[in-house]
Amino acid sequence: MSKDNTDQLLKAIIEGIKEKKGSDIISIDLSKHQNVVCRYFVICHADSTTQVNAIAGSIEEFTRNTLNEKVWKREGTENSQWILLDYASIVVHVFQTQYRNFYNLENLWADAKIKKFN
Repeated sequence: MSKDNTDQLLKAIIEGIKEKKGSDIISIDLSKHQNVVCRYFVICHADSTTQVNAIAGSIEEFTRNTLNEKVWKREGTENSQWILLDYASIVVHVFQTQYRNFYNLENLWADAKIKKFN
């Protein structure tokens, strides 16, 4: 996927998260790192499993409706504590608040460029 297409996808993902009131939205730019599986991580959280599911659904709806882009792989929908949406160039992590705090992915990639969207 080209950089322009990835940027459009990132924008659609962020809009999908905002639509359902996802909290503390960030992107982590991994493009300067070697041997990574994607260009960006997008991370946000919500306080309930219902909201985590709603955010994931909204992201899929926004990416499908605006870019005709479908998620390649979806994980975590069984318990909705941490839903992962894989768009190849962007991997989205939608956490329940306590799981985001526990796994602290931002700290694992502290040397990468982090952008806040809230």
